[in-house]
Amino acid sequence: MDEYYSGVSEYTVNLLFAIFQQDKKNNYKLFYNSYHDVSARIPKFNFPGVKTIKLDYPNKILNYCLFKIFKLPKIDKKIGGADIFWLPNFNFIALSENCRKIVTVHDLSFLRYPHYFSRRHNFWQKNINVKKLLRSADKIISVSDNTRLDVCELCRVSPKKIKTIYSGISAKYRLIDAADPYRQEVKKKYQLPDKFMLFLGTIEPRKNIEGIIEAYKYFRGNEHSDLIHFAGQAEVKNNIIKLVIAGRPGWGYKSVYERARASKYSRDIIFTDYISDEDKPYLYNLAMMFIYPSFYEGFGFPPLEAAACGTPSIASNCSSLPEIMGNAAILVDPFNISDIAHAMANLAYDINLRASLSQAGLERAKQFSWEKCAREVIEMFEKLEK
Repeated sequence: MDEYYSGVSEYTVNLLFAIFQQDKKNNYKLFYNSYHDVSARIPKFNFPGVKTIKLDYPNKILNYCLFKIFKLPKIDKKIGGADIFWLPNFNFIALSENCRKIVTVHDLSFLRYPHYFSRRHNFWQKNINVKKLLRSADKIISVSDNTRLDVCELCRVSPKKIKTIYSGISAKYRLIDAADPYRQEVKKKYQLPDKFMLFLGTIEPRKNIEGIIEAYKYFRGNEHSDLIHFAGQAEVKNNIIKLVIAGRPGWGYKSVYERARASKYSRDIIFTDYISDEDKPYLYNLAMMFIYPSFYEGFGFPPLEAAACGTPSIASNCSSLPEIMGNAAILVDPFNISDIAHAMANLAYDINLRASLSQAGLERAKQFSWEKCAREVIEMFEKLEK
C-alpha cells in the first residue's frame, strides 16, 4: 500500500472492508509483494475466510523480468489457487489460463493527456500494456460511465465486458458540529484562516491548481467590481477570503509554488502539505467552499467528500465530474479562468446559493456508498464464477 493513501488506495481498502462485511460465503486471498517489510502499512482484515499472502521478490525483478518476460510465477497457483483474480488497479500480472480476471479502471488520463504525467509514470503504464491487459480481462469495472466510454474508445474493448460500479465515500465525511472541539485543533494545526476556499488533492498539473491561483487573483482583484454584480444577492464582506491548497506535492509541483509566489495575493495563499486522514472531514467542514477544476477525473473523490460535509463546491464541467456531482456543484470550464473566478464570487457573496448547494451536496453524497459498491462487485464475482 502507498505510504500516503491516494484515491486508488482508499478505493481498495474501503471496498475490501465493505465486501468482507457482507460476503460470508466466499473465501478471499489478498496478495501483495514487497522485498522490504511494509506490514505496518497493510490494513488488518480480521474476517473469516480472508487470508493475506505476501511474496518477497524485488518489485522491479518481479514486474519487469518475471511477469513481463517469462509470464511467471502464476500468481493464482503461487497463492494456493484462485477462481477469480481481481486487480483493483492496473499492474503487472501472470495468471493461469483457467483463472478468470477482473480489472478495475479508475481513469485513462495517461492515455488522453500523457503530458500531465511524468516520464516515469508513462513508462510504467506503457510497460504494463494497459490496452492488452484490459482486452484480456474477463470483466472490467469502470468507476464512472465516462471511464467506461474511455475504455471502449481508447482500448477498443467491447462495452459488454464493462460494468460501471460507482465508488463510495466513507461515512466519516459528514457534517461536524461547530461545537466539536477538534475543529479548532485542526484549524490551529494547519494555521487556517477564519474564511477560506479550499483545494485538497495531490499537487500536480492535472489538478489545475495554477488555474485556481490565477482565478483567485482575478477574484481578489475584482472584489468591488464586475464579479460582485455577477454574484447576485450579495453577502456583506467582513474579512478576506483566503485560498488554502492542501495536499502533498506530486510530479510537476514546483510550477504551482512558483505561480503562488508570483501572485499579488501570495500572502493569502496557504499551503498545508499532507492532510492526515482523520483531519480531512474537519478541513472540508471548516472551508467556505471547495474548488476542484481538474482537467480530467475518472471519478473525483474530493468534491463528493466535500459535498458529504455540506461544503458547496466548484468542479469542472468535463470528464466524470458532471456525472458524479450532478446539480450539487457549480460546474465550470477548467480552461476558462474567468469562469472559475465568477463561480468563486457566486459562492463567496451569495448566502442562498451556498445554502442550496450545501443541501444538494448532502443529498447527492447519499447516493454513493461502499456498501452499495460492494454488493455490485460481489454480484459480479458470483456471476463470473458460475
